[in-house]
Amino acid sequence: MLKKFYQITIFPYTLFLLYLMFLGMGRFQFEENIIRIEPVFSTVKFIENTIRWWDIVRIVLGNVVMFIPFGFLGWVFPKLNDLTSLMYTFISSILIVEGMQYFTRLGIFEIDDILLNSFGVFIGYQIRRLIEKKFSRSVL
Repeated sequence: MLKKFYQITIFPYTLFLLYLMFLGMGRFQFEENIIRIEPVFSTVKFIENTIRWWDIVRIVLGNVVMFIPFGFLGWVFPKLNDLTSLMYTFISSILIVEGMQYFTRLGIFEIDDILLNSFGVFIGYQIRRLIEKKFSRSVL
């Protein structure tokens, strides 16, 4: 039952997330293409230069939490059941999305986003494995 719910909701969730990444949260088109390739340092600078804690939590933690559901993609695509295949596929996909943000100037290509999003997928994968071990197949 849980797998069926996931299979039904992951596609609309993906569309919603793409909306947020390109048009939502007050996005606007930048005048120039921006790329940040310094891993971790750009996030540390963002935290240092941000006054409100809510903005820090929303951006940094959101980049992890919002991608946890993609750790369950093995339930929809059996070839993504192992962590290596899942991470290769996800990182390839998120690189394309970040590239599209760069070329459309509707976002910034950030290495930290790729790292944080991938960490979210990893957490989701671990949660999925825990659920599968704890509960019988009849619940899933």
